[in-house]
Amino acid sequence: MVMAMNELIFEVSQEADGGFVAEALGESIFTQADSWDELRAQVREAVTAFYFDRPAPARVRLHLVRDEVLA
Repeated sequence: MVMAMNELIFEVSQEADGGFVAEALGESIFTQADSWDELRAQVREAVTAFYFDRPAPARVRLHLVRDEVLA
């Protein structure tokens, strides 16, 4: 019996063009989208595809990382 992990966290960054890039921590899952809503759908699809043959995590968390330089 394969146990599912409880939570999968994606580190999300916003690109200069306004789009978003998401990368899972601890798994080889990567996706991108032009809007936040589209990114959420893309992440769900990517997780479903990655875990097609085993139990998926109970929760997926999107963690937005913002890099801001103050002069």
